[in-house]
Amino acid sequence: MTVLQQEVRKLTVPPKPRQPKRKIISLVITAVVVAAHVFAWNTTGMSVTAFAEGWQGMVDFIGEAFPPNLSWEVLKPSLEGARTTLWIGLLGTTLSVPASLVLALLATRGMAPGYVYQSARSVLSFLRAVPEIVFALVFVTAVGLGPFPGVLALVCHNVGVMGKLWAESIEDVDPGPATALRSAGAGRIQVASHALLPMVTPQMTGLLMYRFDVNVRSSLVLGLVGAGGIGFLINQSIRTFKFDEMLTHIIVVLVLIIAVDRLSALVRARLS
Repeated sequence: MTVLQQEVRKLTVPPKPRQPKRKIISLVITAVVVAAHVFAWNTTGMSVTAFAEGWQGMVDFIGEAFPPNLSWEVLKPSLEGARTTLWIGLLGTTLSVPASLVLALLATRGMAPGYVYQSARSVLSFLRAVPEIVFALVFVTAVGLGPFPGVLALVCHNVGVMGKLWAESIEDVDPGPATALRSAGAGRIQVASHALLPMVTPQMTGLLMYRFDVNVRSSLVLGLVGAGGIGFLINQSIRTFKFDEMLTHIIVVLVLIIAVDRLSALVRARLS
């Protein structure tokens, strides 16, 4: 054994330094989270007792809904409403693609001047912050009842969400090809079309299919405010106390959502 090996064996592992500050910070964060939940519980009026007392009302409501009314007079408009809901979700997704793509590129670092980048980010944040149902209420007052305001509402909100997701996907790609094109004198449009977009097209398509799935679900809620689709039929059934018809519409919605979910998952799996 060499002298160096003997010296190494004599060395002891230094004790792990204590980090009292980290423990204090963890305790403070835990206390803040617990206090926030207590405050939220009290503010929202959460009550296990009230839920237990209202259980009988829920049982009565479900009892009045069974069995579902599967007569053709109810099932036919339900299927037509589901078809309208599907078209609202489809158009709300596809019509938002051009604006989403433009804003996503402008909201990507290095693809636009600083003030343009910040403006694009602000527009996406605004469109994403306003719920679809608020857009639907605005467009219902502008163009009237029906599927059209539902499509417009989904387009506006989906531009904000999908533009943000696409911008983050573009920023996460390997910067090597884009840097090489810029060094060769390529412009921003050339860099985007030849270096960035080809690398993220599968991921962007997967996100688009995910948003289609979400938009079909969202279009159900939009029907409650007069934007058409099967959600409007569900609202009508509840207002007229025809709970058996309501259950029929819900069953049709369940089948529609499962079909769209399976289609979206299949497409995303093929792209991955």
